[in-house]
Amino acid sequence: MLVSAKEMLTKAKEGHYAVGQFNINNLEWTKAILQTAQEMNSPVILGVSEGAGKYMCGYKTIVGMVNGMIEGLGITVPVALHLDHGSYEGALKCIEAGFSSVMFDGSHYPIEENIEKTKELVRITGELGISLEAEVGAIGGEEDGVVGSGECADPAECKMIADLGVTMLAAGIGNIHGKYPANWPGLSFETLDAIQQKTGSMPLVLHGGTGIPADMIKKAIDLGVSKINVNTECQLAFAAATRQYVEEGKDLQGKGFDPRKLLAPGVEAIKATVREKIELFGSANKA
Repeated sequence: MLVSAKEMLTKAKEGHYAVGQFNINNLEWTKAILQTAQEMNSPVILGVSEGAGKYMCGYKTIVGMVNGMIEGLGITVPVALHLDHGSYEGALKCIEAGFSSVMFDGSHYPIEENIEKTKELVRITGELGISLEAEVGAIGGEEDGVVGSGECADPAECKMIADLGVTMLAAGIGNIHGKYPANWPGLSFETLDAIQQKTGSMPLVLHGGTGIPADMIKKAIDLGVSKINVNTECQLAFAAATRQYVEEGKDLQGKGFDPRKLLAPGVEAIKATVREKIELFGSANKA
């Protein structure tokens, strides 16, 4: 049912578009993203952070939910289930649970240790046909308690990791997780261009896709970015729609307190956000 992200990202790199990774937090999130990807005939990557993995009762629960939903909703577009910012141990647990893609974030280790651990995961994932994402240069902002300042990766180090045989590479180019501050200087396209030149056909990953202006996103795709991660934007849209529903007193009308009704506006808000991103990334009708 689930597929590795390798084929969808190779096609994206060749076709100059990007596939969205949308992080999931519960059933509503997953359903909204899958339905929108199907409606737009777009490949999709469902991202799961280690924190979200714990929240959703472990990786096996998530694999069961996603596989059941693909079948129950009649999803035919390619779907990869991906560990986001995983530790080495977390990546092994996800592989065991049935994820089709994992990220090992070794960016906080010295480059030698990042290489050593990545090399071992290249061997394991290669044998199982699972895609592997590696990271060089910390992404700024906060992700499950890990805080970074938005560093730019060293293109030479990026080449060292890419040459190990990973499927895709996340490289810091001044991007951050969460909301971007007013004084954010923007993406370093100079760094991205240098990384692209060193890594050739390797699909590059842009983390922290929330709040990056559309023109910057398009330029990043032109420079080899084939996967863009979105999480905070869906969370903000969901929260705003849910707040509006409650503030308008709709939860007090009839059976408006039923969670299926209470969460419905938030679900529609996630769908609208995902639709907008799929259009921007250019992956519609690329399934």
